[in-house]
Amino acid sequence: MSSKLIELFRDTELVNRIKNKLPYLFQLAELESSRAGKIGMEVGSLREKIIIALLIYKFGGTNVETEIPITEPEIDVKLFGKPISIKTITGKGFSGVKLIWTVDAQKAREFREKLLPKMRYNTCPD
Repeated sequence: MSSKLIELFRDTELVNRIKNKLPYLFQLAELESSRAGKIGMEVGSLREKIIIALLIYKFGGTNVETEIPITEPEIDVKLFGKPISIKTITGKGFSGVKLIWTVDAQKAREFREKLLPKMRYNTCPD
């Protein structure tokens, strides 16, 4: 499945479209989810939908499963049957930390210590 995602970034025509359109679409998502000058948490869901639409555009609707329960942890969409978790970051910096939400401090520490991202794509302009 990772080769399929890599294929997306090797498609130079699509990469150029992403570079031109994604910042604008993300800006619209921020405007749509802003109140009193603050960006709401729902911006993540809007950005997720934008990215899922991109996956459907590239790989076709039959290869992108979107009917994932909202309560499903770490799965936002499935591409060719493989789970994908989509995370975006709001702010001027391009770094962030992802941790699980739990009331069990020991489980949170264990997750943090064992967290190894499966893959990371840097799509920020150089």
